[in-house]
Amino acid sequence: MEGTFGKLPLRTLPPMNMLRLPWASEAAMPAFAGVGTAGPPSRHDEAPPGRRSRKRLPLSSLKERDIQKRFGLLLASKMIAIVAIFAIIGLFYFLFETAAGAAPTEVLTKADDYISPINTMWVLVTAFLVFFMQAGFMALEAGFARSRESVNIMMECIFDTCLCGLLYFAIGFAFQFGKGNGVIGHSLFFLHGAGPTYDYAGIFNSRVAFLAFFLFQFAFADTASTVTSGAMVGRTSFKGDILYSAVVSGFMYPIFAHWVWGPGGWLGGGGTNFTMGIFNPLVKNDIIFRDFAGSTVVHTVGGFIALAGAMVLGPRLGRKFARDGGGPTAPHDMNIAAIGAVILWFGWYGFNPGSTLSAMDWEGIGRVATNTTLAACAGGMVAVFFVYPRSKKWDVGMSINGFLGGLVAITCPCYWVSPGGAILIGAVAGVVVPLGVDLLERLRIDDPIGAVAVHGFAGVWGTVSLGLFASGKFGIPDPVAGTADASATIPHVTGLFYGGGTSQLVAQLLGSATCVIVVFPVAYVIFKIIRSLPGEWNLRLGEAEELEGIDISEHGLPAYHMEFGQGFAYTTFTGKAFDAPADEPAVVAGQVSGPEAEKV
Repeated sequence: MEGTFGKLPLRTLPPMNMLRLPWASEAAMPAFAGVGTAGPPSRHDEAPPGRRSRKRLPLSSLKERDIQKRFGLLLASKMIAIVAIFAIIGLFYFLFETAAGAAPTEVLTKADDYISPINTMWVLVTAFLVFFMQAGFMALEAGFARSRESVNIMMECIFDTCLCGLLYFAIGFAFQFGKGNGVIGHSLFFLHGAGPTYDYAGIFNSRVAFLAFFLFQFAFADTASTVTSGAMVGRTSFKGDILYSAVVSGFMYPIFAHWVWGPGGWLGGGGTNFTMGIFNPLVKNDIIFRDFAGSTVVHTVGGFIALAGAMVLGPRLGRKFARDGGGPTAPHDMNIAAIGAVILWFGWYGFNPGSTLSAMDWEGIGRVATNTTLAACAGGMVAVFFVYPRSKKWDVGMSINGFLGGLVAITCPCYWVSPGGAILIGAVAGVVVPLGVDLLERLRIDDPIGAVAVHGFAGVWGTVSLGLFASGKFGIPDPVAGTADASATIPHVTGLFYGGGTSQLVAQLLGSATCVIVVFPVAYVIFKIIRSLPGEWNLRLGEAEELEGIDISEHGLPAYHMEFGQGFAYTTFTGKAFDAPADEPAVVAGQVSGPEAEKV
């Protein structure tokens, strides 16, 4: 060929089908890099700029052991990469191939057949109320704690909520409400395969949109996790908190809740399977363990996990108990504690009435809300009068824990008891709570907030009280007809005081005992394991960090800036006046502010 191409004569160029890039041989055979036919090197074998040149070996070199190993490793790495790619594609398909719930058009066309709009809205509104209880917990715990622990409480509650939401979405809901056996659910992971409504694995259709039901149940799981932290305030490392919160939110709470509320759960059957597993011979037919809104499932579980944590951690440094001449540490801000407690009371109107899952049950919702109110009122008043003779003071802290104990106690029986029964249940809780606080003080167990007495002990009492005070007039709510009487196939719940005999009482005792016997030892072992971990992952904060203050050592800032006159603190560990030297005035909680008050 004549002529030129650039500066090269055309006759010097090879035919087009013979052209190749200088590094084409390597690009074509990546798995055989460095292996090829023998021959003299050419300019086409030179590596491109910036790449190392590789010596090409003859194919006969594959007979060498070293070359075979290199080739095997390269081939294996390629195969692993291919398998990993396909696994990622499969996981993505599994998670996102089906939306959790019906498509918008499907909802519009089949809402009357599958979903109750009014029930769904009712469940969503009550879910929002239950979630708002987190604000109440944050304020209550921060107010009852020392000021040096307040930031840590805020961070733990926020982080635990975020962690619980993701874990409950991934595995918790599946363990609790997925189709499975009597012990654990094993479907609906990542909400995959969810239908338009939650139907209890095809046994009972709630007629509530699936994601609304999920959100409501997540708020309950978050509550159980938050309850646990109350007894562990001030000395739990943040990384240790992450570890135990993951176990509680992802495994312990959902699995136990499946036993009572999940489809086919062995203890309660989710209201569909009228057996109690190994305990069935001990109760009459159709009698099962009942827990309407969670005195056991949420509060006893959270309370006894908290007890295990407080025992493994030990008391805060400097904590002096009553039998040693001290007493409970004074709250640093009773105002915010009281506001937080009332927020919790308000949120309970989502917790208990929302558990009907049916806005059509107007009578039931009104009854549950009224019973919730009356039990709280009775618990608060009785607790105040019960402790007044000791100190001759009207104790606002005990009034708070008293009405919270009443709320916890009525959570289980709220649907099945009369208003009079609710008052009696709350009144007894108002005695149980201060006695529980005294017991922990006697045993030298440091519970700064009173979580064990309020949630653990009052939860047990409320669960058992159903076997005494159930009126025998109601079964369970019906999502269509609304009233409990419409469910003719569901037996009404009747307690001992209303002629029902001891069967329901026995069922309640067995269910509550099962919770304590199973949950407490498991939690204790888990806390022991975390307590034995080295370094920052240990459950307990280091001594130097605790003395510095957990807010500073773990989060880098205090809750209040005393130099600007914000907030106040106290100096005594017990919150009581003490005999000071003659040249120093006695310091009492609330009378000192400024930098000197932050010595605790």
